[in-house]
Amino acid sequence: MSRPAQATRRPALPGLLLAGVIAAAGVGAQPAAAEDAPNGPTPTNIEVVIDQAKVMHISRPADVVIIGNPGIADATIQDDQTLIITGHSFGTTNLIVLDSSGQPIANGILVVKPGNDQVVTVYRRASRQTFSCTPDCSPVMAVGDSTATFDAVNTQIQAQSSLATSGAAAASGGAK
Repeated sequence: MSRPAQATRRPALPGLLLAGVIAAAGVGAQPAAAEDAPNGPTPTNIEVVIDQAKVMHISRPADVVIIGNPGIADATIQDDQTLIITGHSFGTTNLIVLDSSGQPIANGILVVKPGNDQVVTVYRRASRQTFSCTPDCSPVMAVGDSTATFDAVNTQIQAQSSLATSGAAAASGGAK
């Protein structure tokens, strides 16, 4: 079953110039005339690490930000000159930014990659578990791990978060 595209309509929000996408994504230079192409800007690859955000500076008013598959990544407008893209799961999707007249300002391919720094993956036959070793190895939730492992780590993370939240509330006297 396919997921519908996520579109965010925001009046008078800053847009995404192709040069801004290229600079923030760290990819090679594109011709300045790319934005003048008849079908909008030339697609550019934008790499994001899973569970991390990438800040992109924007400078042209936009009306709609579209992410092809919001299960892979999402984009939000932080302020009038900042777009934040967050990777949610491994894969590739697209980002389109339109102005108020429906004309494309930016057209990018979002590639969400794993952050493999200090990560160890253990395979036991068909079962897989991932550890972050920074410096000691601790289990982490990773897409592709066995369901039992993923659920156990998720339960522990939620329990720890709940304890931290209740401890903070108790320390402040229950005031919000």
